[in-house]
Amino acid sequence: MTTMSERVSGPVTRQVPKRVAQSVFDGSSLRVVLLVDVHDEAQQEFLEAYEHLCSQVASVPGHVSDQICQSIENPSQWLITSEWESAPPFLAWVNSQEHMEMVRPLRNCVRDTRSLRFHIVRETGVPAPAESGTRRLQSAARIGDGKIRHALTFTVKPGSEQTVAKILADYAPPESRVDDTTRLCRTSLFMHGNRVVRAVEVEGDLPAALRHVARQPQVRAVEEAINPYLEQERDLSDPEAARIFFFTAAVPAVHHVTADDEFPGAARHALYYPARPGRGMEVARLLAEQDEAAANDPECPVVRSTIFQRDDIVVRLVDVQSGLGGDPAHSLGRADSTQAAKLMSLLDGEALGADGPALESGDAARLFKLARMELVTDRRSADV
Repeated sequence: MTTMSERVSGPVTRQVPKRVAQSVFDGSSLRVVLLVDVHDEAQQEFLEAYEHLCSQVASVPGHVSDQICQSIENPSQWLITSEWESAPPFLAWVNSQEHMEMVRPLRNCVRDTRSLRFHIVRETGVPAPAESGTRRLQSAARIGDGKIRHALTFTVKPGSEQTVAKILADYAPPESRVDDTTRLCRTSLFMHGNRVVRAVEVEGDLPAALRHVARQPQVRAVEEAINPYLEQERDLSDPEAARIFFFTAAVPAVHHVTADDEFPGAARHALYYPARPGRGMEVARLLAEQDEAAANDPECPVVRSTIFQRDDIVVRLVDVQSGLGGDPAHSLGRADSTQAAKLMSLLDGEALGADGPALESGDAARLFKLARMELVTDRRSADV
C-alpha cells in the first residue's frame, strides 16, 4: 500500500528556521476556501455570478484552478475553493480594487462569507503540474502561538496628528473576551506622520473579534470622534460603506518570527516602509529574509517580528528584549550597506520623509530613524 508520505508530489520548498511561525514567501502552493451562505431563491443568480467571475479570474497571474460546491444538506450553503501557485499573487489580487469590483455581484447574493487560506503541506495523488517538477509544497508544519495578527491603517488630515493621537490614546479598552473561544489579546497603535497603524493580536476567530470590538460603545465613540479628521471619508452607519473602508484599511500579516520563550518585558516598536508603486511585496520579502537571518542569530535582541503588507504599505512590528541593547536599531539597523541600499531603492522617499541622497546612501541606521513610528498606545488584555 502506498502511504501519503510516499506519494508527495513535486519538490518541497526550501527549509526555513524553526522560529518562522508564519510566512507567505516559501513558494508553496496555496488553497483558498470561501464558505458562503446564499440568500434564499438566489442560488441560480449566485452560480451565474460565480461563472462570470471564473472567466475573469482565469487570467489572473498565479491562479491555477477553482471549484464551487453546494451543500447536499442545505442548498443555501456553498463552498468555493481555489488553488494558486503561491500566496503572493493571490494576496496581490485579493487586496486589489479590481477584486472588489469582480466580487460585487456575488456579494449581492449572500448573507455571510468567510475566507480561509492554507498552504498545501502534503497531498495524495499527483496532479499534472507536479509531473513537470513545478509544484511546491510547504516543507514542514509550522509551530505558532495560537494568535492571529492583523493590522488596519488609514491617514488623517495633515495638522490633525496630535489631536487624533490624543483621541486614540485616551479611550477605555474594549472587553477582551468575545466568547468561549475568542479573545482580544493585544492592541498596539502607532503613527508615522499622518498615517495611523493599529495592530491587533487575537486568539480564536479574527472576524468575530473585529465585529465584537466595533460594537463596543467606547470604540464606536472613538471612531466617531476621529471621523472629521480622516482623509478618506467614511459613514460607519452604512454597512456597505463601512465594509469598503475596513477592506481598504486592512493590512494582513505576511511573515512572523518568534522566539521559543516569552519575554513579558520586551519593548514594542513599529517601522513603516512605504514602497514605490508595485514594489510592496518585494519590500516585505526582503524584510522577511532579514528576519529569517536574525532568527538564527543568538545575539539578536528581537524576540518577535511581524511584517504586515498590503499594496505599497509595509509595516514591521518588533518586540525587543530589554538588556540586549534595548534598541531595535541594534539588529534592525545593522544590516550591511548592500542590504540597506537594496531596501532603500524600493522605498518611496517622499512618503518616508527622506530626500534622494538619504535613500541612496545605504545607511541602515538612517533608514531606521526615518521608518520608526511613534507609539500611541499598547494594551494587553488583563488575562494574557
